[in-house]
Amino acid sequence: MSGAAIITVLSGLVLLLAVLRAAQVLHHERGTPRETGRGTEPGPGDSIVESHYSSGVSGGQSMSYRISRDPQTYAKLFIPKDRKK
Repeated sequence: MSGAAIITVLSGLVLLLAVLRAAQVLHHERGTPRETGRGTEPGPGDSIVESHYSSGVSGGQSMSYRISRDPQTYAKLFIPKDRKK
């Protein structure tokens, strides 16, 4: 088999594997229920996200963020304060 034929066959196998992997990911995401999927259910109240950072010898930081579960309130965070109405 020539070098060009080997490269063509290997390229075809890589492409086939990429397509199969993409189909697997799409199938898995489509079947994932909301409770175990990404994000949180919309509703009243806040979600609390905690962040812990340690840089080794010099210590670290711990932060907590409150994020609204209401989609409209959350979207308003991204509107600049100086925006004209």
